[in-house]
Amino acid sequence: MIQSEPVTPPHITDLPIRALAVDDLHRCADLSEDRGWLREDHKWGLLLAAGTGYGVDAPDGRGLAAACIVTRYGHTGAGPELAAIGMVLVADRYARQGLGRRLMTHVCDEVLEGVPLTLHATPYGRPLYEELGFKTTGRAEMLKGTFRPEGTPDTPGTPRVRPATASDLPRILRLDAEVFGTDRTHMITRLPAFADRLLVAEDSSGDGTLTGYAAAWPNMDTHVIGPLIAKDTGTAQSLVTALATGTDRALRTDVDVRHEELLAWLKDRGLASVAFNAVMTRDIPDLPGDWSRRWAPLTVAAG
Repeated sequence: MIQSEPVTPPHITDLPIRALAVDDLHRCADLSEDRGWLREDHKWGLLLAAGTGYGVDAPDGRGLAAACIVTRYGHTGAGPELAAIGMVLVADRYARQGLGRRLMTHVCDEVLEGVPLTLHATPYGRPLYEELGFKTTGRAEMLKGTFRPEGTPDTPGTPRVRPATASDLPRILRLDAEVFGTDRTHMITRLPAFADRLLVAEDSSGDGTLTGYAAAWPNMDTHVIGPLIAKDTGTAQSLVTALATGTDRALRTDVDVRHEELLAWLKDRGLASVAFNAVMTRDIPDLPGDWSRRWAPLTVAAG
């Protein structure tokens, strides 16, 4: 009788990494929940449709062991102009075994070799990203709370804020590309269906010049404000105020810390600081575009 040797299962870091599909949405949401995050099914749906997920199936058959999302922007002969990495998650039972590093190394050095990269890092994840060549180029402050609209009267020069229409979309795309620094049509054109409210701001002179736009989208029990694009603080405030009046949920947003006046204004109106994330880049000294008009991202997971 021939006895076979016991089969040694592969180490967790030797398991194959595969592209995720929209059908993996519930597995991604389960993974978020496993790590104590919100499920965020609605956001996962957008990210998997507009970007590409990468993940490792759990060897015990219980969903995903790890996952992340890559959103590509712009086009060059060699590939995208910029790629954002987000939602980097490892199931709790597989944590601290090198799986997160393996997934990130595969995505950064194989899938996205030579592509400028960006991500928002928590204090927990930042050391790994630094080891992978990312450098901190900025910070964003997450705020959450119930917005109080008092003390925001109209003043001369206040922009006209109104709901966006289909005819506004080409102008929104042009403004977004100018401010963001690269084309993200595949993401922004999904906003009308993804967001509960999409507003535009026009110059007070009445010539119809688009000076900003913003959206509020549902995320569990909150409305997230993002993207928030505006020519100045007053326009950003007008957009936020208009979005806030259309919801009874708490608001959440992530604001570039250089926008000190807006941050102070939001805190005066009921939003509180929740956390700070590092904005990091690799193979690019800083994010492209005009940061002075870029107040909050659509979501930190997509840059």
